[in-house]
Amino acid sequence: MLGDILLINDKHRKAAEAIIERIIKLKRPKILVCISGESGSGKSELAHCIGKGLVKNHKIPTKIIHSDNYYMTHPQIRNQLRVERGIDSVGMNEIDWNRLIGNVKDFLDNKISQMPCVDLVPDEVDMLTTDFSKINILIVDGLYAINLPSDIKVFIDLTYHDTKLAQATRGKENTDELRWKILEQEHKNVVSLKEKANIIINKDYSVTCVEP
Repeated sequence: MLGDILLINDKHRKAAEAIIERIIKLKRPKILVCISGESGSGKSELAHCIGKGLVKNHKIPTKIIHSDNYYMTHPQIRNQLRVERGIDSVGMNEIDWNRLIGNVKDFLDNKISQMPCVDLVPDEVDMLTTDFSKINILIVDGLYAINLPSDIKVFIDLTYHDTKLAQATRGKENTDELRWKILEQEHKNVVSLKEKANIIINKDYSVTCVEP
């Protein structure tokens, strides 16, 4: 997302190094990495550190896309629709999975692809073009990203209760009563994905690899 604020520190860098080691061992021409976790858990920060480490230290062309760009409703009316439909409507069904899966397929097939990107300043959706023939590793981060078939599935095991300070500091969305209701509903959906992960980021940001 354009205009996003990243709060990167040593815990993100250290966790990224451990995950990069796991990625490098795969030795495949195309690798899909997905990162899931609740709001404020550090998905974007971790994705950024992994991507920068792969490019800078290993010279592997890497691209990051955020599944938050793939909501089917415009950001300016999303919460209004959630209120109208009921908070129970918040969940994986809000994501345009067909478009996201299509962009992932373009990556695997070395195609030129157009992807949505939310610009947080005007709160509008732009379109970005990427030539995936030049990209070897694709990182997808987002609440439900590890729902995608992927090589590396990272789950950050922090709840929105653990990350209230980070959310307030970043200020991407108002932290009013509606926001907390949305976060609770997201929590119910995100926690169900933990069993899909092959890498767990613990509450202290230590890294645990889970055998398939």
